[in-house]
Amino acid sequence: MGGMTDGSSRTHEIVFYDGGCGLCHRAVQFLLRRDREGRSFVYAPLFGETFEREIPEAVRGDIPDSLVLKTTDDRIFVRSDAVLHAMIRLGGIYQVLGILGWIVPRFLRDWAYIFVAKIRHRLFPKPKDACPLVPRELRPRFLP
Repeated sequence: MGGMTDGSSRTHEIVFYDGGCGLCHRAVQFLLRRDREGRSFVYAPLFGETFEREIPEAVRGDIPDSLVLKTTDDRIFVRSDAVLHAMIRLGGIYQVLGILGWIVPRFLRDWAYIFVAKIRHRLFPKPKDACPLVPRELRPRFLP
């Protein structure tokens, strides 16, 4: 299975995304383009099989409708924290921007995240093919 070295040890962080959201779709495309060799992330649908397996039941109820990122050491990031953590993990200029983003207080970052999330369907229409066929070379990077 992509991102796994054995039954319990992950080598990749998992990005959980809403497949019907145009903004989430673009975020996954952004990460795929910058993590070309697939060293950092694998992807799974928000509230799908992998989400159910990887996110403890006690935590699921507190997960907002958000991009969710689970690290290799089992930390869970949501909203702006997930975005900034992913940027840092990408390295380069994105790492610098991600580090600078942590300077902004979380309540302000999350306010902006929530504002954009509320209007995301107007700003970023749902992809025409909500479940696009993933190219064969990228399939190992997507989990159920």
